[in-house]
Order: sequence, then structure tokens, then C-alpha cells
Amino acid sequence: MIMSINLPLLYQQKIIGTRIDGTSYQDACDRIEKWVLTQTACYIVAANVHVVMMGYWQKNYQQIINNATLVTPDGMPLVWGLRLLGFKRQSRVYGPDLMLAWCERAEQVGIPIFLYGGTSTMLNKLQINLSQQFPNLIIAGVYSPPFRPLTTEEEESDRQMIINSGAKVVFVGLGCPKQEEWMSNQVEKLPLVMIGVGAAFSFHSGEVSQSPRWMMNLGLEWLYRLSAEPKRLWQRYLINNPCFVLLFAYQLGKHWLNWQKTRV
Repeated sequence: MIMSINLPLLYQQKIIGTRIDGTSYQDACDRIEKWVLTQTACYIVAANVHVVMMGYWQKNYQQIINNATLVTPDGMPLVWGLRLLGFKRQSRVYGPDLMLAWCERAEQVGIPIFLYGGTSTMLNKLQINLSQQFPNLIIAGVYSPPFRPLTTEEEESDRQMIINSGAKVVFVGLGCPKQEEWMSNQVEKLPLVMIGVGAAFSFHSGEVSQSPRWMMNLGLEWLYRLSAEPKRLWQRYLINNPCFVLLFAYQLGKHWLNWQKTRV
């Protein structure tokens, strides 16, 4: 059993101040399963350039990310960053694919999940698609919260609904930064594993198309999404991406200079 296995220590590295963990789909699923079996309340963040840059501009948000139990390298620039900073074998752990990887594991071991976020229509489509792909997956409940800020009473009602469902893992699809803030606020009150998966609900419901895999592998997913939703995403990509390149180049330069000094 996973519960009896001592999982390896994670390689961790900060990229522009945000912690990124050297995990994989297998490793992440092993950890999630162990946290479920040991009843560990925690949250997982799938970090990309947008998350890192939001953390750079908003230090409170960066602290939320750094407090997560696991932060996966969701975007290829972060994968390349980890490799350049010393973790040569790092691969991508993409939020939407992590969702499917955990659904497969949850189906095998009988761990119920909850879907929190999106719209009611999206959740209906998502449930159907997940049930077709994973026939024995236990979807204990789904809920589409209002898009406005929740009242204290509404938050408590949502927590109780999730607990009463019997779910052990909650996929949170509220978008960045709302989902990370929600998970951080709930972690001491909701005794479950929470996984922020961003646009995964939109993708797996079929409401939004994913970029081709070859574009993902080349780090060009942003270009595909920008062309599909220019009004919503232009600021995210055309401002954050160049800033990320400059800031990471500065960090990498310092890293290499320090490495050279240790060789002298």
C-alpha cells in the first residue's frame, strides 16, 4: 500500500520567488493517495508563468502558492527553468493531465472525488465525459458556486456539502488566483486534498479546445490560447511572458555566477 511507502524527498526550487516542486504524474498521484489515506488536509497548485508572475506582483498570493503542499510545473517554461537550475530530468506536470491521472488512480483504488467550480452546464458535460472515460470513478458530488465573492454562510454551506458527499479529493476549477485563494482559506476547515486545476474543467467538458500537443511541447500553448481568447488573455501573455523571461534570465545569471564561484 502507498500508506506504508516512504515517498522520496522532493527537489524544490524557487523561480522568481515562487516554489516549484520536481514531481511527476506518478509521484504526484502517489502523494495524493498517501495524503488521502493519512487524512492529511492540504492543497496542490499547478503553476505556470501566469501563476509565477501573479506571485511576483502580489506577494500575498505568492505566499499562498509557497504554502501549498505540492506545486507542480504546469507550464513548459517552468520545466525548462528547473532543468537549467539543476533538475535535468524534470518533465511537465500539467494540471488538466494531472486531473486525468488522478481520476485513473481514484478509479483503481475507489477514492471518491468532488468537482467544485465552473458552470452547471460545464459540470454536467464534465461528469458525462469523465464517467465515459473512467466508468468506475466515484464522483461524489459537483457544485458550481456563484462567480461573485461568497458570504461566510455560503462558504460554510459549501464545505459542509463537500464533507457530506463523502469525497476525499476535491478538484477546484475556479481559475487563477481565485482557486488558490479558496483552497488556502479552506485548508484548515476542510479535511480533504484539494487540487487546483485551472482550465481543466473547460477542456475536459469540451467547452474549450486544448492546443495541439506539439505546441504544448514547444511551450507555445500560450499562443494558441491567445489566438482563441485575445480579449481575455492578451494582458496575461503579452505583459507577463516578456517580464518572466527578463526576470528569470536575471535569476539564472546569478545562479550561474554563484556556481562558477564554487568551482574556483
